Amino acid sequence: MDTFVQQLINGLTIGSIYALIALGYTMVYGILRLINFAHGDIYMVGAYAGFILATSLGFASEPSAFGFVVTLVGSMAIAAAIGMAIERFAYRPVRKFSKMTTLITAIGMSLLIEYLFVFIFSGTPRSFPQLLPNSNITLFGNATISTSQILIFAVSILLMILLQWIIFKTKIGKAMRAVSFNINSAKLMGINTDFVIAFTFALGSALAAAGGVLTAQYNPKIEPLMGIMTGLKAFVAAVLGGIGNIPGAVLGGLLIGAAETLVVGYGSTIGIPSTYRDAVAFAILIIVLLVRPAGLLGSNVQEKV
Repeated sequence: MDTFVQQLINGLTIGSIYALIALGYTMVYGILRLINFAHGDIYMVGAYAGFILATSLGFASEPSAFGFVVTLVGSMAIAAAIGMAIERFAYRPVRKFSKMTTLITAIGMSLLIEYLFVFIFSGTPRSFPQLLPNSNITLFGNATISTSQILIFAVSILLMILLQWIIFKTKIGKAMRAVSFNINSAKLMGINTDFVIAFTFALGSALAAAGGVLTAQYNPKIEPLMGIMTGLKAFVAAVLGGIGNIPGAVLGGLLIGAAETLVVGYGSTIGIPSTYRDAVAFAILIIVLLVRPAGLLGSNVQEKV
């Protein structure tokens, strides 16, 4: 039993990161019907922004809550600005063209970010500094939870609640819902749709950057291509929950994370090697597309972004 609990805790930890990234995918798709393949790389950009902030401001040598908060918020702000720049200079000029054009632009932007970072930082992995002391807390038996995992749960839940508040309780959130419902009607009603779309990119990018910094605290190794597989799994999570649906993105992320670690823990008992952990997400994607193409919550929630 304690092994199952341990695997579940590990899975939900990873799933929380997937959920943060999946929220960006689902918000952009909800508004533009665009799959932003560069979004996984923003997760990597956030981790590197946190690394630069932590080392240049001296937080790496003296772990503290203040240093962690400054690093987290700073990396989210940097990623938000980069997300807005990508929208302004890469996606907005081709928005009026076909969806295939925007899709190819997204793939090109993803490759540009990845290899720009390889050129600047080289492909060698770097060690991310520990910004907060880490220790294990025993739950029962051999099951433990680390303070890094508690931090991931706490920050993820806080950011998801903040996102729900922005979308459902603020004026800009109301505009986002209006644009997602019908962009042309929203424009006729006087909504600055360009600003709303740029804000959506900024919001999604900030969440992905938070995921990057939190992951680096849990697994302190960053490299320029770290966003490829994580971004793909987060995209699968968004599709699993019902892309365009915010609660669905969270649910999908947690399910993908849990499934992945349970395969590692118990897959060998049913003939599935632990090395197949990455294949699980894509197997789930195929099954969902065959059985329920709209995703688990795709047809049950009316309000979406």
